[in-house]
Amino acid sequence: MALMIASFIGGLVFGLGLLISGMTEPAKVLGFLDIFGAWDATLAFVMAGAVAVAAIGFALARRRSAPVLASHFSWPARSDIDASLVIGSALFGIGWGLSGICPGPALVNLAGLSAPILVFVAAMVVGMFGYELWQRRNAAIDAAKGPPPGAAVAKSSDG
Repeated sequence: MALMIASFIGGLVFGLGLLISGMTEPAKVLGFLDIFGAWDATLAFVMAGAVAVAAIGFALARRRSAPVLASHFSWPARSDIDASLVIGSALFGIGWGLSGICPGPALVNLAGLSAPILVFVAAMVVGMFGYELWQRRNAAIDAAKGPPPGAAVAKSSDG
């Protein structure tokens, strides 16, 4: 229950920060991306502030042996850049540039029941489910293929 309350408070603070900074307004975001027109640098300051706060938070967290509301930290295990990361980042950036909105502000804007936001969130949910189905399909195909030729296969021993 404590984890749910902390998650709710964190989401509430994040949403309020988006509202206060104006990042829920697509025109403001598109103004930041319009570097050759009427450029609005507000988003750069919001990002810089967020990075500073996150850097302090991560520095403090790394000093702890375990998080407050969990048994262990779940730090990322990978640090490589692969095709799926590049493609996902490109799709995110294209969608952000075309619409001026990304998932966090879209969820905040759901309260207004605006048709474009409802369509955006519906498309986002369909994309998330599509990705999940794609991953499951690929895992099933890989499992059906079995290990590559010459790969070591672990054998269990029942003693």
